[in-house]
Amino acid sequence: MNLTSIGEVRRLLAAYGLKPKKSLGQNFLVAAGVLDKIMAAADIRASDLVIEIGPGLGVLTRRLAEAGARVLAVELDAGLVTVLRDVLGDLEDRVRLVRADALQLDYSALLAEMVGPAPAGTGGEPTVKVVANLPYYITSPFVTGFLEAGHPFERLVLMVQREVAARMVARPGTKVYGALTLLIKYHTEAEIVWPVSRHCFYPPPAVDSAVVRLRKRVRPAVAVKRPDLLFVIVRAAFGRRRKMLPNALEGAIPGVDREAWGRILRGAGIDPGARGEALGLEQFGRIADAVVQMGFAPASRDTVL
Repeated sequence: MNLTSIGEVRRLLAAYGLKPKKSLGQNFLVAAGVLDKIMAAADIRASDLVIEIGPGLGVLTRRLAEAGARVLAVELDAGLVTVLRDVLGDLEDRVRLVRADALQLDYSALLAEMVGPAPAGTGGEPTVKVVANLPYYITSPFVTGFLEAGHPFERLVLMVQREVAARMVARPGTKVYGALTLLIKYHTEAEIVWPVSRHCFYPPPAVDSAVVRLRKRVRPAVAVKRPDLLFVIVRAAFGRRRKMLPNALEGAIPGVDREAWGRILRGAGIDPGARGEALGLEQFGRIADAVVQMGFAPASRDTVL
């Protein structure tokens, strides 16, 4: 079965009485060359445990499993789960199919169940990777939630909307630079692997896409006393990105007003007249540490808004 053929995809969907659901971002990849790029970026080894979000009809799932990975495939749509059980039936020893909302799933529990000794001859413990053609509407919340949860992983290789890919690797001072950029930079080294035309999907979405690779850093990009506080500050700064920092940050931490933020910023060597969109991650780190050093930090992360 050639699932990179639009005709074959149409026939398979019709056989199960299904139509692509726009509400679930169902755009099926039908470009073999793009699959090759994803597989190359993922660098699948026999010891890999791969999380795939939104497997659709299983075209990428099969490639991952046949390359030797064990795959945890997470699909929300009940109709597609039925298709996947049939088309991937010969791979049931390598593919675990879970019907669930990818934003609600307990990945820690599932990984604990699946991570075991590496296959004979591979050496070392299983490596966790996320490889997925993500439904566009869950891209930011999924990536944010997965990184903040601290799950063990080696890399994420994701198909995302091209504009979101640009946000992931943006530079300070650009329109697409924001909180997502800094969260990704803190945890990973990000790169755009390959641009992908909308015509590589059936049905074609309204936007073009890109494959991105996020390699987990050995240690965070900046060392800060309170990472939770760092991202409270980052999100507040970009929540009102056109305002100067004392105004944008007011209310981010209970009891810290604009005047106090001015003192904190000067203590961190940051111009209070600056806007968040002009600052790099290291500068935000200095602000977060200044909050702690000057005694403005809440006692624990539970008291941070």
